[in-house]
Amino acid sequence: MFEINNAPIPYLPVRPRRPLPIVLIGAGGIVHDAHLPAYRKAGFEVVGITNRTRARAEKLAAAWNIPHVYDSVADAVAHAPANAVYDLTIMPEQFVATLEQLPDGAGVLIQKPMGDYFWQSQEILEVCRRKKLVAAINCQLRFAPYVSAAREIIRQGLIGELYDMEVRVTLETPWELFPHVLVHPRLEIQYHSIHYIDLIRSFLGEPTRVLAKTLRHPAKALSSSRSTILFDYGDTLHAVINTNHD
Repeated sequence: MFEINNAPIPYLPVRPRRPLPIVLIGAGGIVHDAHLPAYRKAGFEVVGITNRTRARAEKLAAAWNIPHVYDSVADAVAHAPANAVYDLTIMPEQFVATLEQLPDGAGVLIQKPMGDYFWQSQEILEVCRRKKLVAAINCQLRFAPYVSAAREIIRQGLIGELYDMEVRVTLETPWELFPHVLVHPRLEIQYHSIHYIDLIRSFLGEPTRVLAKTLRHPAKALSSSRSTILFDYGDTLHAVINTNHD
């Protein structure tokens, strides 16, 4: 926590009083590069991992000292601690079948996006509610310390009224590192700008409508690599996302 004009600004995430054991379902690059480093830094215990290709799970387990490698989701559920939290880092078309196998009432972190299509999102929501899963979609940008600090500064009115918010990103994204994502028919918004959509919602709430246009590069095989997304918050509040991966 820090202060501005004697006003305390909390910015760190609230840590659990009693961290729960974690079981990873999926062993892709995002697990190695992001999830496992974050869990280690936070001091969270990863007790097991499963993946359709067992060798990939075994490789990660050896590198990160994960004690158990399971043959399947069913095997993981059968041997995991009763209070385990399941981290799903698989593709959206696998979510429902995987969620159906988890214990009722389990905690689960689901990799974004919440389905590739609206009907998939509805199915995911239905199974989570029916099984009373304590579920979250992994849109983590809203919890970044600098974002939390900015949101609190605005909430306290320390820099005046927020009337304009823009996210502008221009970068070269190595999509080739994610071969399962690379071929997606709606690549840019579903697998990149979705983070900024959630970020704006964390500051401004739900818009009345959203207008978007996503485009591809004429010399690239990607379905889309640029997007403009405009949020309707009425006549005075302007919010827009502009992304360019070219």
